[in-house]
Amino acid sequence: MAEVDATIVAIANQKGGVGKSTTAINLGAGLALQGDKVLIVDLDPQGNTSSGLGIDRSTIELSTYEVLIDEVQIDDAIEPTSVGDLHVVPATIELAGAEIELVSIFSREMRLAAALKPITDEYDFVLIDCPPSLGLLTVNGLAAANEVAIPIQCEYYALEGVSQLMRNVQLVKQSLNPQLEVEGVILTMFDGRTTLSADVVEQVREHFGETTYKTVIPRTVRLSEAPSYGEPIEAYDPMSRGAIAYRELAREFRRRHGRT
Repeated sequence: MAEVDATIVAIANQKGGVGKSTTAINLGAGLALQGDKVLIVDLDPQGNTSSGLGIDRSTIELSTYEVLIDEVQIDDAIEPTSVGDLHVVPATIELAGAEIELVSIFSREMRLAAALKPITDEYDFVLIDCPPSLGLLTVNGLAAANEVAIPIQCEYYALEGVSQLMRNVQLVKQSLNPQLEVEGVILTMFDGRTTLSADVVEQVREHFGETTYKTVIPRTVRLSEAPSYGEPIEAYDPMSRGAIAYRELAREFRRRHGRT
């Protein structure tokens, strides 16, 4: 039987602190634990996804920087994680310079897409953790992806900047990647004690309709602690509210992609 190419999902929102890395780590782990082969590509120079998966950034020899700038084979930069079927291409602070270096490189928006091509039949899902900006790194993420997932936090100004992101998605779709679609909106950092959180959920559901995931990710201490131990929440505290929510999100995500 012919291998099916991976579904490539860019996790993007140019606002920082909305739960992009948390979602990349824990959705990736949730999918891997439910039987999928998953690769996370860390495109954020802060490297929070890499360290949150237990990668010691001081020992990284090859990272997304070398893949994008030096055209190193992505296979050589892939690192295992503590979750069996979950792998990561880690990021280092060097990636911050890539934004400038890419400007003068031929076909600069398509570097990641070209790098991923040889390995897409080895994974079920590739999740790309984009930086909190709309620069060339994020454009590379969007140009390489089939879909965009947008985490939105349940706080003031939740939708601020989202319309700009949607415009950029449209621009990438028109000029670089005709198959790109918004796959879903993920509500994060929900605080059940505040009416504000409930209002934001309502507002986002009104704005995005069925695109919004039913599963809402709570704001919890355990979720924010887990990355400092280099573990997904599923490994750090599998019975916590955060772990239960991300498990459910992974199930919902799999259903949307025809996997049961």
